[in-house]
Amino acid sequence: MIDYRGKRFLFSKPKRSSNPTRIFIGFLILLALLFVLRAFSTGQIKPMLATTPTPTRTLGSYAQEGETHFQSGNLEKAIDAYKSAVMVNPNDPALWAELARIQVYSTSQFTTDQEKKARLEEAFQSVDEGFKVAPENSQLFAVKAFALDWYGVSSIAGEKWQDSLIAGEQAAVQALQYDSTNALALAYYAELLVDQQKWTQAEQYIAQAIQRDASLMDVHRVNGYVQESIANYKQAIEEYKRAIEITPNLNFLYISLGANYRKLANLSDLTPERDHYYNLALEAFAKAATINDQLGVKDPIPLISIANTYVQMGQALAASRNMLKALQFKPEDPTAYGQVGVVYYKARNYEGSILPLKCAVSGCTAAETCLVRNGGAECDPLDIPDIVTNGLPLTQNTVLYYYIYGSVLAGMNLPVNDYCVEALQVFDEISIGFSGDETIMAIVNEGVKICNNQGYK
Repeated sequence: MIDYRGKRFLFSKPKRSSNPTRIFIGFLILLALLFVLRAFSTGQIKPMLATTPTPTRTLGSYAQEGETHFQSGNLEKAIDAYKSAVMVNPNDPALWAELARIQVYSTSQFTTDQEKKARLEEAFQSVDEGFKVAPENSQLFAVKAFALDWYGVSSIAGEKWQDSLIAGEQAAVQALQYDSTNALALAYYAELLVDQQKWTQAEQYIAQAIQRDASLMDVHRVNGYVQESIANYKQAIEEYKRAIEITPNLNFLYISLGANYRKLANLSDLTPERDHYYNLALEAFAKAATINDQLGVKDPIPLISIANTYVQMGQALAASRNMLKALQFKPEDPTAYGQVGVVYYKARNYEGSILPLKCAVSGCTAAETCLVRNGGAECDPLDIPDIVTNGLPLTQNTVLYYYIYGSVLAGMNLPVNDYCVEALQVFDEISIGFSGDETIMAIVNEGVKICNNQGYK
């Protein structure tokens, strides 16, 4: 024991006393112990060796993360976040609707029918999950209409594409029956009406959507689409710009913006004005490509758009360079090779277009795909990646590759190559699938005539 006066009681105990100070200190210690015991019992204080629980993510944090990724343009991460959100709370129809909406938008970054179909089917499934808890939810019906529209116009539905648009219109009507003020439902209805060539009605519905809520990206995107469909390209550009102001990192908005600048360029008879619009188009497409680079998104569409713009500007070398760069993103995708072939064809590099078109229509070996990716230069036989392509089935979306391929083969036929043998086989296949399409059959018949005149039957 220590005496505060500086002396120690080493060999004897001091006499006890009833010092009031000691009594007060003891009382304070007793109170402190009581507080500690109460804190332990209520969980405010944890034992020193107790395991610290892992914090649980809240529903709001997942939804906020999803919205943040969507605003940044990273649609895949946005989808993942909303999938986590609906796992936490599967009974929230708004989360299912938002998940499906982003799933539909993500198809804008896909180049093949298979990818688009798979993702749109995921969107339909998300909507159906939402209907299980809210069968009369207006937002779910609105997004269903949106998904059905994009399913139909992408030709994934095949010959029943019109049925998809009709079903989409029915879903839009149901959305408005449950909530007539739903701006998204009004906008998606307008988009469906455009795709059914009902332009006057489309203008009426998009006007209502703008009146209801002009703060939504979707409303301005669809209004841009409506204006574009009636050849009002300058107004379309303003609407796409407004959509970009609201959500500045969605690459598909820049693709639409650039496409409308390119339309204005093609309509202009004045060289300075035409070049100005072409440059604005290239800037918009380049912005989309930059967003992809920043996010690590391997989307070839912006580069393909740049290449097509250079073709129209008469700059074949720049067009080819961008197409080959786009091809590196999906070297196993036959659609990408078909697009390379189309760009070469438009640039009048007919001989160079044959092999990439073959990769799309008939398929190519690893050596052939390497030759295309290498810009026509021979690849090292000992260092050829094992990348082959299978021919794309003949559909509304792929027939372009077929008839260009057949036409080039017919036009480039010589006795030493017998290209017409392959060309006639391609034309026969097109004739079976598209006999009722006068425009396509006119191209086919011209190619057949060229080969017949050279003795091929």
